[in-house]
Parts: sequence; structure tokens; C-alpha cells
Amino acid sequence: MTTPPTPPAPRVTIKEVAARAGVSKGAVSLAFNHKPGLSEATRDRIFTAARELGWAPNLTARSLAGRRVDVVGLAICRPAKLLGLEPFYMEFIAGVESVLTERSCSLLLRLVRNLEEEVGLQDAWWRGKQVSGSILVDFRADDPRVAAVRRLGMPVVAVGHPSLTGGLTSVWTDDTTAVTEAVRYLAALGHRRIARVGGAAAFGHTSLRTAAFDEAARALAPAGAWQVSTDFSGEAGARATRSLLSASGGDRPTAIVYDNDIMAVAGLSVAAEMGLSVPEDVSLLAWDDSQLCRLTRPTLSAMSHDVHGFGAEVARTLFGVITGEGDEGEGAGSHPVPTPVLTPRGSTAPPSRSARDAG
Repeated sequence: MTTPPTPPAPRVTIKEVAARAGVSKGAVSLAFNHKPGLSEATRDRIFTAARELGWAPNLTARSLAGRRVDVVGLAICRPAKLLGLEPFYMEFIAGVESVLTERSCSLLLRLVRNLEEEVGLQDAWWRGKQVSGSILVDFRADDPRVAAVRRLGMPVVAVGHPSLTGGLTSVWTDDTTAVTEAVRYLAALGHRRIARVGGAAAFGHTSLRTAAFDEAARALAPAGAWQVSTDFSGEAGARATRSLLSASGGDRPTAIVYDNDIMAVAGLSVAAEMGLSVPEDVSLLAWDDSQLCRLTRPTLSAMSHDVHGFGAEVARTLFGVITGEGDEGEGAGSHPVPTPVLTPRGSTAPPSRSARDAG
């Protein structure tokens, strides 16, 4: 009779070393990276605990010795003009900066034209010791950055759902649940013809929202559902809205969901231009809920999301990856941030009888 193989012993973590030594995980990281801030007695106690448990810092943490630890990289593949008008990224970057400032670190921000350019940029940053790690955003299917940063051994945090980020440590929002809530809310108001003005189709989070809208609309918008892809700009949002509202009768939606604030504001202007009243003739629902939503008339209902807090959480997670203070293993430390929640305001209401009966 063959004796079954003995299962491998569980891997010792930095948390266990810290507990054995009676210190924080940060203190263990300081000791093994030969940083100041610990007494010799504490340092010796940490090393003794690590020897007793058979623990050593992972290769990524060790490889940071001699590298800059005061700069974090962020590359964004968006036109500069659009990025300057995009409330999401302004709030997200502010959130990242709030954490970097606490740690006396700086953000190295670059705009790139495509993913190939970003792969080369991340390679240059890491090999040139210009950054201690990077934040990766706007994931696509089969994203080439996953293999590139793995090959480099570069500490990163991926902003995207784990289904898109190839096992990298990731932080994300539950777009599927949020889209479903948006459609259910509009359906509960009595809307049966609902449209969505989405973002760039190539982005993974856009695909997740598209699939969620399709599923929810099939059940809740029996009279019709439409989706239009855009580039997130106000101009594209206006064009999409104009096209949707130019249809006649039963081919015109009574409610529209937008993938960002700036497109929703543009849509509100188009409705007024076409002589339609919001929300009597058409309800509009924005995403992210920046200050823009509270400056319009009527104020815009939105799927509210703490974007500043999202950026801060991404930065904190990246520091955990860089220092080895987070949990260890493939994709360790990955977690969602709170799901966007509905904030009703003046731009949504039950459809009027004329809108409901049209066509």
C-alpha cells in the first residue's frame, strides 16, 4: 500500500513573525530592510522570531533594496484634454496623493497613447529605479501589462476586477451589482424603455457593465433597451443622447444611464435643446456623483461612489505590496471597495403618461 504524500507545511507569513516577536508587520519590514526606527533589542527579537519560524522576506521585497521608495508611477491612456475634464480621474488622483503625502512620497504621472507605450514606460521606470511601484488602470481583456510587470518583478496594484487583472493584487468596484441596481431603480419608477450611454468598449469595466445591463434590461425593460459606446467625453455623450432621443415613439427611451458624470451633464443639455423636459419626458442617471451632479438643474441622480477614497485605498494597498506588509501569495491583498449606491435627485422620476404611452 502506497503511503500518501505528506502535504506541504503552511507557508509562514510576516504576520506570524510579527506576532511571535510582539511587534507590527511594519516593524518586521523595517528590520529586514535595514531601516532606522527600531532598537537593537527589537531588531534582534524580530530576527530570532523569523529564524524560529523559518521565515525570510519574499524576493520582491528584497529586490527593493537600493531602489527609490519615494515615487509611485501612474500611466493613463487618455488624451490630455479629456483627462483634464474627467471628474473621476481628478478625484482618484487626489485620493492617491492624500496617502502619498502622508508618506512623503510623490506621484509620477504620465499620459500614454496605447498599452504598448505603457509597457515600455513601466519597463523604463523599473529598470531605471525611478519608481518603487506602479498603479495600473483601465484594464483590457488579455492585457499585456500583466505579463510585463510579472517579468520585471515590479510591485503593482491593478485597478480592476480580478477577472481582468491576471492574478495581480487588485482593488475594484462591483460594477455588475451597481448597474443592476441602476436598472432596477428605473424599472421600479415605471420605465420600460431604458438606454445606457457607456464608455470605451475596449475597457474591461465597460464590458462588465455592458453584460450586466443586458441581463438586467432583458428582465426589467421589456419594451426596449439600448446601449451606445463612447469615449467618455461630453461631445460623445451628447451625440449618443441626441441619437437616442431623436427616435420616435416606442423607439425612444424614457430613461438613460450614463457611464460618467460629464456625459450625463451633456445629455441634460441635449434634452433641453430638443425641447424635452427632465425628468418628465426622460429620466437621466449619472455615474460616480462628482460635484457636477449637484450643480445642474435639475440636479442629477447618480450612482454615488467615493472616488477619492478609492484612490486612497489603492495607494495604501500598493504600499503593502511594496513593503511586504500585506498578505502574501498570488493576488494577495486583493479586495473590493464599497459598491456605488443610488443617490436619487431631481433628474429621475416615473415617466409621464405621454412618455409612457408613446408609440
